[in-house]
Amino acid sequence: MKVHKDLTHLPQFKGAVITTGAFDGVHKGHQQIIQRMKSIAQEIDGETIIITFHPHPRKIISSVPGEIKQLTNLDERTALLEKAGIDHLVVVKFDHRFSNMTAEEYVRDFLVAHFHPQYILVGYDHRFGSGRVGNFELLENQGKQWGFKVEELSEQLVEEEIVSSTLIRNYILDKNIHQANNLLGYPYFFEGYVIRGNQLGRTIGYPTANLHINDEEKLIPSNGVYAVKVKGKSTNGALLAGMMNIGVRPTVDGHKKVIEVHIFDFDQDIYDQELTVFVYEFIRGEQKFNGLEELKNQLAQDKVKVASILQQYP
Repeated sequence: MKVHKDLTHLPQFKGAVITTGAFDGVHKGHQQIIQRMKSIAQEIDGETIIITFHPHPRKIISSVPGEIKQLTNLDERTALLEKAGIDHLVVVKFDHRFSNMTAEEYVRDFLVAHFHPQYILVGYDHRFGSGRVGNFELLENQGKQWGFKVEELSEQLVEEEIVSSTLIRNYILDKNIHQANNLLGYPYFFEGYVIRGNQLGRTIGYPTANLHINDEEKLIPSNGVYAVKVKGKSTNGALLAGMMNIGVRPTVDGHKKVIEVHIFDFDQDIYDQELTVFVYEFIRGEQKFNGLEELKNQLAQDKVKVASILQQYP
């Protein structure tokens, strides 16, 4: 997959089959759009082109941009789209000037001028242009003028639910990780750097990797204990089982929110290394125990439960 970040230096696309969107999460709904794009491109001997926007459009047009959290950052989206087999990814800077283009200007001065599309695929209820007045009918009429075909894909359903990035975000925040992963098509993940904590876990037999998340826009699951797998430089690419706690650690009078992962059967120095955490299931909420011994007993029960759950995910 070729990645383009400069509209002034785009190649001459051959039989361009394009779609646009944030593609946050590259979930099963997105994946069905991608499969249809690839099918059309094969029929006409063309190329698949996804046009995505950075920063996320909602960050620009939202009245409270700081509340915008994403399932995937740009690098993660790029990797997922490459894995899906897209030919070209075009990353367009989204700003107020771009958002104020009329629907007709968006088609003529952006889509046609830069991509000369042969096919444009849009999702169900797709809207574009200033005021979001552009829709499938307008795009179809513009296609007759500019010589491209338009196809609208129906609502993407998984187990009778319409798949959307918003729905998946809500599932993650509601601790329904299993259903979020079902709609994503892969386990939700995030990256963090291992930093030094107070090393309390080591004293009770459960050493943890404390994680610092650099990406402020990345959606982090709600407080609680989770079944996870991790990989990093020290794991040589292998996925290692573990359990993660997110919260303030009330048993030890914690006040600062932390993300800590206990990796099973692992004892290496991984400070300052980056770990990728894959989240599989929510185990229990954060709770305060009557001392470290009670906490230790609960952690032993958690570990047995997590180990059993993760056996289902080879």
